[in-house]
Amino acid sequence: MAELRIESLRGAAIASQLDALADVRIKVFRAFPYLYEGSLDYERHYLQTYIDCPRSLAILVWDGDRCIGASTALPLVDAGADAQAPFIAGGHRVEEIDYFGESVLLPEYRGFGLGVKFFELREAHAAELGLKVCAFCAVQRPDDHPLKPAGYVPNDRFWGKRGYAKAPEIVTTFSWPDIGETESTAKPMTFWLKRLP
Repeated sequence: MAELRIESLRGAAIASQLDALADVRIKVFRAFPYLYEGSLDYERHYLQTYIDCPRSLAILVWDGDRCIGASTALPLVDAGADAQAPFIAGGHRVEEIDYFGESVLLPEYRGFGLGVKFFELREAHAAELGLKVCAFCAVQRPDDHPLKPAGYVPNDRFWGKRGYAKAPEIVTTFSWPDIGETESTAKPMTFWLKRLP
């Protein structure tokens, strides 16, 4: 793991690694619970928000010339309406919140501290921008979902150890095509929050 390289990009510079970021997102999000069919067109549309925002952050981890993980963040006021809506409806101050996008790692690189590093770097990004709260959302699949693997363990404990608390009242929906489907369908997404010191 010592040979891994972490690259941090801001705003328009993210475009230089768009394909690498899209590729690792597609690979990781194919697994349960996201079950994301994935396409480069969808990725380009989704990631354009980060490219267009000068205050955004994309962290990529490289093993040689292979991107094996990535994580993103941007101020919630610069994120899409779907991310902002439940906070506005709940009376939260969106201008104080840093919105964390994905945190994805290929399976063989998990358990070495990179997930923790992603949170540390994104929280530092929030602090640098003077933001007070960090927030991300996770898809909610039914417990009896037919594609749920035996022994599946969600990331709740890991997130809790990072100081994040689930906010079941803050829910939105994001849409994407599930594996084997061509049409996007809405998925419920529940937020987790942490107030910075």
